[in-house]
Amino acid sequence: MVFNSLAFMAFFAVVLVLHAMPFSWNTKKVNLLIASYLFYAAWNPPFVILLWISTVVDWFAAQKLVHARRQMVRRAWMLLSVVANLGMLGYFKYGHFLLDNFSMLMTGIGVHYVPPAWDIVLPVGISFYTFATLSYTLDVYLHRAMPARRFLDYALFVTFFPHLVAGPIMRPTELVPQFEQPHRASANQLRFGLALMTLGLFQKIVLADSFLAQAAEMIYDSDKIPGALDAWFGTLAFSGQIFCDFAGYSTTAIGAAMCLGFAMPDNFRFPYAAIGFSDFWRRWHITLSSWLRDYLYIPLGGNRHGAARTYLALMTTMLLGGLWHGASWTFVVWGGLHGLYLSTERLLRARFAGYRPGPGMLLALGLLTYVLINVTWVFFRAHSFGKAWSVLRGMVGSNMAAAPILPTMYLVMTALIVGGLVLAHWLMRERTLESMLQRAPAVSLSAALGVMLFTIVIAQGAGNAFIYFQF
Repeated sequence: MVFNSLAFMAFFAVVLVLHAMPFSWNTKKVNLLIASYLFYAAWNPPFVILLWISTVVDWFAAQKLVHARRQMVRRAWMLLSVVANLGMLGYFKYGHFLLDNFSMLMTGIGVHYVPPAWDIVLPVGISFYTFATLSYTLDVYLHRAMPARRFLDYALFVTFFPHLVAGPIMRPTELVPQFEQPHRASANQLRFGLALMTLGLFQKIVLADSFLAQAAEMIYDSDKIPGALDAWFGTLAFSGQIFCDFAGYSTTAIGAAMCLGFAMPDNFRFPYAAIGFSDFWRRWHITLSSWLRDYLYIPLGGNRHGAARTYLALMTTMLLGGLWHGASWTFVVWGGLHGLYLSTERLLRARFAGYRPGPGMLLALGLLTYVLINVTWVFFRAHSFGKAWSVLRGMVGSNMAAAPILPTMYLVMTALIVGGLVLAHWLMRERTLESMLQRAPAVSLSAALGVMLFTIVIAQGAGNAFIYFQF
């Protein structure tokens, strides 16, 4: 079940009604838990078992961690959680990738090896809920948090349907305390939550799917060699598509939770107005970047053990972050480029520590950041290195003999939407989406949301699954 479907709208309406009924708080939580399991089971019922395994293993591991007296025992329980979570993730997401690479390695050294058939379906959202549950036992192990007092609260944290399959990646300390006390949305929260859901679905269904997806597909999903104009506009279209797709999901998820009276953190903060790559990662997929920082970068040494160790930790974190996005070397290169960008930026900041750029230079640095981000999107979107090199050659003007691919309509549409998106990010750079909606005049906001809702209904048939469901 996806947010951009009529089935979800009917499901969400029933959940809202049940949550507003005069039941006990415990009954309401049970209702939300059952609804969340139904939400996930609507895609593939047997994979609910994986949710149960992850929930039960981490619950008991955290309980044992607290009561264990010896450090060796605590490490054993923590290791159980890590092995269970990463084991499931590795088997379902990376099994085929590892077999293929092992087969190529054997062929390279002259050994004929035929890997067994690997027909395993990737459970939707496994990367997201695995990271969420893993953070629970790690926080308890590191004495950052106490385990949940009630199993129901923890089980609901794991399965809560707004964030279950594509984030934001929640920490137990952010959500479990909210389940301990009765929550019901106020009239203002309900209005604001519905406004966020409308905005998120508009981004996904209208902008990402109806207007931008086709231009990206015509460049990246065909065998045609793109020229400079087509390569850049296809990549720009994808930059807008993936933002509207993923930010649209996160905005819808945050709005759905708010309609039920719960708060979830921002996941995007106008990233295409970033000045530099550390700024970009403070604005793009915020909950993932903070997870990688707290559970990978800092444990690897962070910036506490000299420059060489810092760069190694930074590059390792981004390479693993790229692999988290998909079982393909193109994603590893995408992460590696971000690691290279971040390392270079850190080196330049140390070299020019006293330099304070003016407004013009800040704008230039922001545009340079956006251009280099689009270079990384080539590897994120391309299904092979061959396609990635073809697009990159086009972007630098090497495909001189290439015939035009994108019709004028797609070029104009991409320029208007992506240009407007980047401009909006710069205008809203120092604000938040919440402040923007709260400050907007009621009449103007109502009219804008009405237009968005109308276009959502008109374009409903064009909606596709969210891009990040594959992760």
